[in-house]
Amino acid sequence: MKLSSLALSLLLATGAHSAFAAPPKPFLWENATVYFLLTDRFANGDKSNDLAYGRKADGAPLRGYMGGDFKGLTAKIKSGYFDELGVDVIWTTPPVEQIHAGTDEGTGKSYGFHGYWVRDFTAVDANLGTEKDFRDFVEAAHARGIRVLLDVVMNHTGPVTEADPVWPAGWVRTEPQCHYKDAPGTIACTLVKNLPDFRTESNEAVELPEALAAKWKAEGRYEREVKELDEFFARTGYPRAPRYYIMKWHADWVRKYGIDGFRADTVKHVEPAVWGELRKVAQAAHEDWKRANPKKVLGDGRFFMTAEVYNYNIAHGLEFDMGGGTKSNFYANGFENLINFGLVHDAKGDYESVFGKYAAQLAGPLKGYSVLNYISSHDDGNPFDPARKKPFESASKLLLAPGLAQIYYGDETARRLDIAEATGDAKLRSFMNWEDLKSNAQREGYKVGAVRAHWAKLGKFRRAHPAIGAGEHKKLADAPYTFSRVYGADKVVVALDAKTGAALDIQVGGVFAEGVRVKDAYSGATYKVKNGVVRTNGKHATILLTQ
Repeated sequence: MKLSSLALSLLLATGAHSAFAAPPKPFLWENATVYFLLTDRFANGDKSNDLAYGRKADGAPLRGYMGGDFKGLTAKIKSGYFDELGVDVIWTTPPVEQIHAGTDEGTGKSYGFHGYWVRDFTAVDANLGTEKDFRDFVEAAHARGIRVLLDVVMNHTGPVTEADPVWPAGWVRTEPQCHYKDAPGTIACTLVKNLPDFRTESNEAVELPEALAAKWKAEGRYEREVKELDEFFARTGYPRAPRYYIMKWHADWVRKYGIDGFRADTVKHVEPAVWGELRKVAQAAHEDWKRANPKKVLGDGRFFMTAEVYNYNIAHGLEFDMGGGTKSNFYANGFENLINFGLVHDAKGDYESVFGKYAAQLAGPLKGYSVLNYISSHDDGNPFDPARKKPFESASKLLLAPGLAQIYYGDETARRLDIAEATGDAKLRSFMNWEDLKSNAQREGYKVGAVRAHWAKLGKFRRAHPAIGAGEHKKLADAPYTFSRVYGADKVVVALDAKTGAALDIQVGGVFAEGVRVKDAYSGATYKVKNGVVRTNGKHATILLTQ
């Protein structure tokens, strides 16, 4: 059956993707495609939980809860939506229970819809669903070979409100406010006013906060939680200091649900060695889960940790400058990967300036480690293309760059990142634009369905070929820009911005042998190598060649 571009786009939009899903391929973290979403802003599967804990719909524009939940996310997984994009990892914002009230930080009344304002590390926020809903999400993802990253916060609680008391003084500091000029002014301080900072440097024993103990008693689980804490401290020998409670609580998500890795928040605001301790505790929990669930383990069962070291750039290599003469190596403290804040700027250059630079860093100073690239995110106020004028170029530069790729929800559907009525980071956090995809909305110069189809082709090609993210890069030609990537036996040749309308020769010499047949994963056409080139049909500007 031959489908028109519009018909295919609409088919993708309506959820009938699973019939087209590629079979699972061997997974490599260094080539992972990570889909990052704010659960509250992605898909609403249960309207009965849209406002929990007495919350109200009185937030400033895009600063209140909007109804997304784990039931909605699970439905999208089961529909095959992520399979069609080639996604093999899903990262959601923290699922833990948030402060109940809203607060104004200077941009209007805001709620903790984003997940970074914790009230209780041990509970799923009721706005997002139940423990069963969260388990169903993880198991639905695992059933399709998709791993799950838990977003962990070791640095701070949520803001203090009339409904959300401050944690005890032994747990948090409420001043001074960070000045970010050196390590002490970045770590031993509050990020902003009224955001209490956990005393992660302390080794002094603390008791459970009274408010948390009272909450657990009201929920009928105080004895169980205390028993588990007693067992944890007895087993590990750690002092009952704040950071070890928090590590235990985060590791419980791994032990209970089989979480595959952590994305750590605000990493440079915590003592570097703490992250190494967290990894030890989390990996022990992961081993426990694997022993209890041997048939559910994906691949080699490797536990993965990536870090948000704000403003880390791949060009920094192994060391991040904290100011004041202090440099920190977070790769040596629990992480094999750091989020690369550089691509939003580097992507303004040509393809080779990005791909060549990244390949050289990953094969040189960062050999043995990796970076997670993005072109937009939930808190970077300078995305590569906020008005979505270059969605095809964005896909090519993100999904074909060496390293891991992070798709921010709606990158693939040209969801706008410059919402006029919102202020600050809220501009980046609108609800997923499903209607644009369903209607194949017309934008200036393109249709949303065509954008989604381009991202899907590149994403599935990437998932099928570990050489894209982890292979050796080599430029083969300038016009059209052509490069190869090789990872063991996996070899690909990619040409970008090729002229269309006439047959076109693509250089493949030194990659594919003379006389072999290769396939263009973008168009579906097959060609034969002759004199070190393949003559393509000239129908598409993107060419993805593989044997």
